[in-house]
Amino acid sequence: MIKVAVVIPKYGLVGGAEGFVYALTERLAMRNEFEIHVFANRYRRGNAPILFHRVPMVVFPRFLKQISFAWFANHEIQKGSYDLVHSHDRIFRMDLFTMHGIPHETWVRRMRNKRLSLFDRGMIWVERKGLTGSLAPTVLPVSTLVRDELQKTYPVSEKQIQVIHPGVSLERFSEMDNLSCRQEIRMRHGINKKDLVVLFVGMNFEIKRLGLLIEAISRVSQGDGYPSEVKLLVVGKGKETAYATMAREYGVADRVIFAGVTHEVEKYYAASDIFAMPSVYDTFGMAVLEAMAAGLPVIISQTVGARDLVNNGVEGFVLGDPPNAVELSGKIDFLSNAKNRLKMGECAREQALKHSWDRVADRMATLYLKNFR
Repeated sequence: MIKVAVVIPKYGLVGGAEGFVYALTERLAMRNEFEIHVFANRYRRGNAPILFHRVPMVVFPRFLKQISFAWFANHEIQKGSYDLVHSHDRIFRMDLFTMHGIPHETWVRRMRNKRLSLFDRGMIWVERKGLTGSLAPTVLPVSTLVRDELQKTYPVSEKQIQVIHPGVSLERFSEMDNLSCRQEIRMRHGINKKDLVVLFVGMNFEIKRLGLLIEAISRVSQGDGYPSEVKLLVVGKGKETAYATMAREYGVADRVIFAGVTHEVEKYYAASDIFAMPSVYDTFGMAVLEAMAAGLPVIISQTVGARDLVNNGVEGFVLGDPPNAVELSGKIDFLSNAKNRLKMGECAREQALKHSWDRVADRMATLYLKNFR
């Protein structure tokens, strides 16, 4: 049996990386080949036979947070005898590193347009030591977008890299009564059964470009053959007041519905017709794959990592870079045709079926066995 140390600051808690680790590790722990140990500062136990080890973390002063977690994680791991160390966070020594984000300096300088703080410098120092040390790991970016940014920053060879996308829990969608969910959500938010609903899911409205989507909704033609109205259903948390004001300025306040945060996001996919996420940057974008699993055609920007799974014009559309409201509204117009929409939605569903968490676990198990040998 291969003894594997899995490292993540928060295991089984809210977050994209946290959800990835939990879904994958729980499945791997159920296999007879592996004995899984999770090293985390905080964790939520699941049903799998996993052994947990608490990793201390110094949270003040803040610049010590990542440095202390990396040091304590490696220190705790050294106490045992592990065949593989698979980290989902920046530490000093590991065999496999799933890279959920782009290099930290790139994120701060280019994406956030900020100067490096002492905390950022500590993060970069740990990241560099982990990726370029004498025992450089096999790096597993979650998308080609992440891979490309990684190679711009660090001298990591192609043979050290293997892109492994997140998966999706298909049972979340196959076990639902789509018709009743559709009726429930539409009734809850006053949406007519004939309305065309464009769904937006995100916790940062600015980064996800909600404003662009509101402008696009104001531009859709709504000519002959259109449903009664095009509605934008916004799920998530952000500066709602500012975007509600924007909707009024564009004359679509009555067509933009803010649903807030929900634990029933599957029902919202069922209630919708199109999914749109024209983000400024998303290393992957789990909501895209979830929408595809629910059978929705998707409209995304080129800077969404999930573009790896979307063939332009097949499962949906990948917008130009940078995207604009005219192009986005044109794609919504195209998908207002039920035949176009259903055809693309079916293709999206078929693509999502290839990316179940069980298949991701199969790929990771193969990597564990390969690296162990």
